[in-house]
Amino acid sequence: MGIKVFNPITPGLRGKTGFTFEELTTDKPYKKLVRKLNKSGGRNNEGHITSRFRGGGHKRKYRIIDFKRNKLDIAGVVETVEYDPNRTTRISLIKYVDGERRYILTPLGVKVGDQIVSTNGEAEISPGNSLLLKNIPVGTIIHNIEYISGKGAQIARTAGASATLMAKEGKYALVKMPSSEVRKILVECRATIGQLGNVEHGNIKIGKAGKTRWLGRRGHVRGTVMNPVDHPHGGGEGKTKGGRHPVSPWGQPTKGYKTRRNKRTDKFIVKRRK
Repeated sequence: MGIKVFNPITPGLRGKTGFTFEELTTDKPYKKLVRKLNKSGGRNNEGHITSRFRGGGHKRKYRIIDFKRNKLDIAGVVETVEYDPNRTTRISLIKYVDGERRYILTPLGVKVGDQIVSTNGEAEISPGNSLLLKNIPVGTIIHNIEYISGKGAQIARTAGASATLMAKEGKYALVKMPSSEVRKILVECRATIGQLGNVEHGNIKIGKAGKTRWLGRRGHVRGTVMNPVDHPHGGGEGKTKGGRHPVSPWGQPTKGYKTRRNKRTDKFIVKRRK
């Protein structure tokens, strides 16, 4: 996968970079695995804004991804590599020998024609194969990791993401997360071998503010330019730093303040990321 640099013929193209997309094999998704996607604009079921600065964005359709990988012991072949507007990594259409097709996230190095399998037993340790943690060798790079057995992958699903299986202790495996946190996960949980593709995603320069609007992200207004009624940092004569330690509009400290409140799962954290 390559990154192209645009010629600066307009201000928006100056410094902009983008993908060349040579790894993609089709521009049309498999219709049976596509669903309508409604936008929320950051609002909940009562119409109240719960996530600010969301809205607009290009119209999308959702591709149904097989995060559970529960089609066991049936080999599949990678049929296409496609773009997915709903996520940063690429997706691949897998055709199984019984004729069923499913989408998976594309691991690094997997290409059209490669064979993959999902199993509860032993299988080759190659990118794209899905195994239980108890059957994966220590030191293996993994992604698409379940946190609750059978629920489906929840960890390491973004472009270039990967975790490392560090050790196995009884019914738990020690997994080093993408954040560098080391955490206990049940060995009965499933993971996929390899690192996710599209590792250059973080090197893209969007070039102009309008592109973030296409992605559904609206401009973020600084608290220091608001009035005191709107934000704790607002007001003052001339430009000010806010006059207090950085806080959210509701007074919650925003730099270095620990907000995690989940004592129930603290026992599963072996080493914190900081």
